Amino acid sequence: METKANYIVTGLFTIAVIAGAFGFIFWFQRTGGSGEETSYRVVFDGSVAGLRTGAAVTFNGIRVGEVAGLSLDARDPRKVVALLSLGRAVPVRADTKAGLAFQGLTGLAEVSLTGGSADAGLLVAQAGQPPTLYADASETADVTQQAREVLARINSMVADNATALHASLANIQTVTNTLAQNSQRLDKIMAGLENLAGGPDNNGQIGKAADSIRRLADDLDKQTSQISAGLTQFSNTGLKQYEALAVDGRRTLAELQKTIQNINQHPQSLIFGR
Repeated sequence: METKANYIVTGLFTIAVIAGAFGFIFWFQRTGGSGEETSYRVVFDGSVAGLRTGAAVTFNGIRVGEVAGLSLDARDPRKVVALLSLGRAVPVRADTKAGLAFQGLTGLAEVSLTGGSADAGLLVAQAGQPPTLYADASETADVTQQAREVLARINSMVADNATALHASLANIQTVTNTLAQNSQRLDKIMAGLENLAGGPDNNGQIGKAADSIRRLADDLDKQTSQISAGLTQFSNTGLKQYEALAVDGRRTLAELQKTIQNINQHPQSLIFGR
């Protein structure tokens, strides 16, 4: 009987320790280790896909609380109301902006609070409701919804240009068939181009032509040098010889002119002499 009583006491003590541990964890999560909490409302206009109860609430990237509840606005079912539980020290002001932030590609969302000038007043409760923020529509766009919209645009573009795409594919198919049917000709053309341009083992026709032009240019350079040397030699010696020949010619012409003049003056001397 005494042993059974010890077992009962031990079991009750273990249950009490476990309950205390769970109570401490619950209290720590509720208070965040920073005192009491304050409730806020954020009204979203549209879908909040990916947002769940218990999701994190961040202020300028720092976690400051969690989402305590989600519900539809009774006056406008297109709107979603998120109840936030934040620490009292969080400076939620009248110009603080609220939106959704998504964690990578997982699709899980969290409420993101940003901004708020230092001289703006703190957000206060109105009409018996917790302080309310209205989410910025530009900051609450769902990533998956944006992806769906992009895909819809692509699908619409493809549908609008279906005829042109089919025609382009048909043209590509025609070109492919033509290339396949003329593969032998293409091989010959490629072989001719290789023969013309050359390869690793030969210079090709273009290379040979370039070598011939290079040799011709070298020959022209040599011949030009020889012609230049001949002209130089002619200018040095030929001109002097030409000058001497010109002097002799002028003398001969002078003598001939005298003879003709004498004949004109004394034509009888041509018959009878002087």
